[in-house]
Amino acid sequence: MASHTSKGVVYAALIGNAMIAVTKFVAASLTGSAAMLSEAIHSVVDTGNQFLLLLGIRTAAKPPSARHPFGYGLQLYFYTFVVAVLIFGGGAVAAIMRGLEEIQNPSSVEDPWVNYIVLGISAVFEAVVWGVALRSFNTERAGRTWVQAIRASKDPTVFTVLFEDTAALLGLIVAFIGIFLSEQLEMPILDGMASIAIGLILTVTAVFLAARSRSLLTGEAASHDTRLGINRIARATPGVVGLNQAMTMHFGPNDVFVALSLDFEDALPASEVERIVTHIERAIKAAHPDVTRVFIEAQSFDADRRGGVPAPVVPPLDSD
Repeated sequence: MASHTSKGVVYAALIGNAMIAVTKFVAASLTGSAAMLSEAIHSVVDTGNQFLLLLGIRTAAKPPSARHPFGYGLQLYFYTFVVAVLIFGGGAVAAIMRGLEEIQNPSSVEDPWVNYIVLGISAVFEAVVWGVALRSFNTERAGRTWVQAIRASKDPTVFTVLFEDTAALLGLIVAFIGIFLSEQLEMPILDGMASIAIGLILTVTAVFLAARSRSLLTGEAASHDTRLGINRIARATPGVVGLNQAMTMHFGPNDVFVALSLDFEDALPASEVERIVTHIERAIKAAHPDVTRVFIEAQSFDADRRGGVPAPVVPPLDSD
C-alpha cells in the first residue's frame, strides 16, 4: 500500500484543487473566458482524480482473500491508470474542444481583472500543493535524477500529484498569457488558442502517466539493488550450489514477491534443505523489508533448463 506520506500529498492536492475549481468557475462565469473555463474543468478533473487515488490507496490496503491471495496492491496502479484516462478525456479533450469553439466564434473577455485575481490565487494554491508533492518526491528520489527516480518509483501517487500540479501551473501561465494578449491585442482568438494549449499540456501529462501506470500494472521487478541483494543472499548461503532463476515483482509500492529456483547440494537431507530455505527467506525479508513473500524451488540446473520456460537472466554480483 502507499505510505502515509503519499496519502498526505493526495489530501493536500484534493483540498487545494477543490478550492481552486470553485474560484475558477466563478471567474469563468463572470468573464466568459474560454481559457479560464478550461482551467476550471481541469481543476474539477484533478479533484476527482485525488478521490480516485485515495480510493486506490484504500483498496490496496485490503488484506489478501481467497480470490485475491496476493492482496489488492495492484488496484492502486489500476486507479492511477484511470486517472490518466480522465486527465485526457475529462480535461484535455474538453479544453481543446472549448478552444476550437472559441476560435470559431470569438468573443471578448469581460472584466479580465477578475481572471487575473483568480489566476494569482490559484497559482498560490497550486504552488503550495506542488511544493508538498515535490518535497515528498525528493525524499524518495534520494539523489537520483528525475527520470531515474520516476522509473524506479513504485508508488504512483506522489509522482501523479506532482505531474498533475506541474501541468496545472503551466496551464495557469498559459491562461494568463492568453487572456492578457487577447485583451491587449484585441484578438479574442488568442483566448481560444490558450485553451487548446492547456489541452495539449494535459494530453502530454495523461500519456506519460498512462505509460508509467501500464508498466506498473503489468508487473515490474524490484529495484536493481534489491535484486542484487537477494542474489547475494541466495548464492552466499551454505548448501546452495547454484541460483537458477531469480524473479521479483511488485504487487504494490511496498509489496514485493520473490521466486527463486535454487540448486542445492545433492547430499543434503530434506530437513537440512528446509532449514536453509527458512534461513534464506528470513534473511531476504530482514535485508529488504518491502519483500513480503518468498517462494523457493529446489531444482538442479539441468532440470530447470529442461522445464521449457525461458529463465530470466540471473545477474552476477557486480552487475545488473
